[in-house]
Formats: sequence, structure tokens, C-alpha cells
Amino acid sequence: MTLHVMGSSDMAIAGEEQLLEILDSNKSVRTILEKAREMDMPNWYLGAGGIVQTVWNLKHGFDPENGIKDYDLVYYDAGDISYEAEDRFILRGEKFFKDIPVPVEIRNQARVHLWYEKHFGKKIGQYGSAEEAMGTWPTTATAVGVRRENGRFRVCAPLGLDDLLGMIVRANKALITEKIYRDKADRWIKIWPNLKIIPWSQEQDRKMPGIDPI
Repeated sequence: MTLHVMGSSDMAIAGEEQLLEILDSNKSVRTILEKAREMDMPNWYLGAGGIVQTVWNLKHGFDPENGIKDYDLVYYDAGDISYEAEDRFILRGEKFFKDIPVPVEIRNQARVHLWYEKHFGKKIGQYGSAEEAMGTWPTTATAVGVRRENGRFRVCAPLGLDDLLGMIVRANKALITEKIYRDKADRWIKIWPNLKIIPWSQEQDRKMPGIDPI
């Protein structure tokens, strides 16, 4: 059963069900979603590349884990934005996910503003939630997160699932630069040749849709 966070239309629900069916083919994704529940991270999601690239792999007929270099496991805790608190989860994750063949990167989205400018040259404010953070991730397809809670899946897709399931790479210009977008697109098309890359210059900014109440 799925707990729907963004968009409750029949079409949105069908997209979420298709996504979850695809993700079930990836053993690492299944393992992370199962074990992450035991880590007691507040408002956590498995999101971004590992989710999207699993979909691309299945639609290309590839092994589900082909080309995936890491998995992004995020959470939100504004009550403690110290590196030490985040590092405790990182160290726990190394034990929980020691059998995952690639790194599982754990980050508190409540402290991204503390290091974003140093890494990317742009000052940002503190996110108010993990869902808000997801809405600024680099592409429309990668702005997605999934978690399991109380025996159900929770899907968060602030920019929808159409581009993800349609293998469309489209910039989300909330924060990303043109160079970063092009670098990502150039790398991805070499691994997943059937992707449809929308050029930066042809893309209009997209706004986050409203959040439907659960």
C-alpha cells in the first residue's frame, strides 16, 4: 500500500505504483528501505539518483543497479544541525548498509545551508523540511524520495513523476547551474542512451505544485 504525499489523482497514483514496482527489482533499494526504518532518522527518504537510475535501468533492459554510483539517504532534523549529530547517523549507516555494493550517503537536509555556499558558490537559507529540499534538487526526475513506514510506502515527488517515468532529463533551475546540469546530462546519456535530454536553453522554470493533505 502507498501513502501518497504529492498529488492524489488517479494518474499520479498509477505513476507511484509503477515506480514502486520498478524499485522492487533493485535488491539494494529494497534493503535500504527496510533497514533505514531501524535507524530512527526523522523524516527520512531514499531519493535522487539511486531511485531515478533504477527506473532508467529497467526501461533500458539493464541490470537494476547498472551505473549507480551511490544512494542518497536524507533526513530532516532542525533540532540538531551539528555535524556530530549527522555523523552519528553516517557511522550507523556504515554498519547497517555494509553489504550495499556502493556508498549510502546520509545527509541532514536541515543543515545543507551550512555547507552549500562553500561547495556550490551560492548562499541559501535553511530548508523547512526534507520535502522542501527535494523540490530544489537538480532535475525534475531526481526530485523524488521514497520511504517505508508502518508497512506502507510514502512517495514524495514535488515536481511529479512524469519526467522520471518518461526518461526525460529536465533542469530544475531552483539552484542548479547550467554547467552542473550539462555535466550530469553528458554523463547520464553515455550510460542510458535512450534518455531525452531537454537543453538548458529550452527549459522554462517549473514551480512546485501544492501539497495534498494526507
